[in-house]
Amino acid sequence: MFSRRNRAERTAAEAWDYLSSAMASAGESAKDAGKATAGVAGAKVAELAGKATQQSQKLAGKASRRGNKLAGKAGTRVNAVTDEAWARANLAANALAGRKPGLPWGVIVGASLIGVALGWAAASTARAAAERRAENEELQLAETAIVSTPTYDS
Repeated sequence: MFSRRNRAERTAAEAWDYLSSAMASAGESAKDAGKATAGVAGAKVAELAGKATQQSQKLAGKASRRGNKLAGKAGTRVNAVTDEAWARANLAANALAGRKPGLPWGVIVGASLIGVALGWAAASTARAAAERRAENEELQLAETAIVSTPTYDS
């Protein structure tokens, strides 16, 4: 069988390969997304600018706003791809270092709050039902009770 050292070396090599491929693919996808969005934004801006020069200053302002919006969308897309690449690279680096992922505290706290709310609702409902039952028993007892008042003969 394999010794622990060989297994550890193999695991480290696999983690390093994963990290390298994640970084390479993240860089490539960010670069491709940037090129594609810049090309689309550039083509749209050029088209709108041509129309703007033919029609009026009003269309030039409109084209500028649309161009800025498209450039903003392109930047947002590139940022999203870059952020995902960094997140994956950090996860790979943490795996390579042997660190386990942290607990999802947001989910744990959210589930706890939902549990508290459901428990409170159930307790309130049970308390109200017990009060109604006690009131009904009192009414039944009052309806069936025989009241006798003592008389004192002097």
